Amino acid sequence: MNSTRVLVAEDDSAIRELLVHHLERDGFVPVQASDGPSTLRLTRDGIDLLLLDVGLPGIDGFDIARTLRREGRTTPIVMITARADEVDRVVGFELGADDYVTKPFSPREVVARVRAVLRRSGMKMDSSGNIRRFGRLEIDEAAREVRVDGRNVGLKPREYALLLALASYAGVALSRDVLLERVWGYDYDGDERTVDVHVRRLRMKLEEQQALGACLHTVHGFGYKFSQTSP
Repeated sequence: MNSTRVLVAEDDSAIRELLVHHLERDGFVPVQASDGPSTLRLTRDGIDLLLLDVGLPGIDGFDIARTLRREGRTTPIVMITARADEVDRVVGFELGADDYVTKPFSPREVVARVRAVLRRSGMKMDSSGNIRRFGRLEIDEAAREVRVDGRNVGLKPREYALLLALASYAGVALSRDVLLERVWGYDYDGDERTVDVHVRRLRMKLEEQQALGACLHTVHGFGYKFSQTSP
C-alpha cells in the first residue's frame, strides 16, 4: 500500500477537495492545509511532498518555500498558482520548487507531476515515511541520523543536511550554488569550496570508514551527484 504523504496546501476548499480526491484514488495519503502557518507546521512535522498554492493567506507560497529551504528541508515542492507569469515561475524555481502548475489545471495532470517529482527524488521510504534507504545506507529524517548496516555514522548537522540534500535527488547532479543555498541558506556569502570540504568529510565517513562503494560523485566544473549504493 502506498503510504506517501502529500500535503495539499490550498485555501480554495473546492480545489483542495478535488486534489485530495484524486490523490486518494491514486493511493496517496493526502494531508490538508488552508493557510501558510499550518502549511509550515505540517511540513516540518514530516511529509513526502508539498503541493503549495502561491496565494495562501497568512504566509504566501513563495515565503513558505524560502523558509523551508533556508531550514535545510529538501521536501519536494510542486507550486500551484493562478498567475501564468514567467517571472513567477522563475521565482518559484529559484526558491527551490521542483515543479510548477498553473490554474486551471487537470487534477490527473497534477497527480502525474507528483509522481514524476517523487521519482526524480529517488527516495525509498518505509511505512513511517521518515526513513530513506539506499542499499546499506539509510537516512532517518525523524532522528536526523545516518546509519550504515544499522549503526549511526555520527555525522555533524551540516554533513547530515548536505547528504540529505544530495540523496533527495539521487542520480541528479546538483551545482555547488544549489547546495550552498539548500544547506547553508540563501544569505550565505562564503566560498563554494565549503561544499568541497564537506563532501570530502562525508566521503571519508561513509566510503572509507564504512567501506561503502562510491556514492558521492563529482561532476567536474559543476557540483556533485548521489548514486544509490550497492545492497
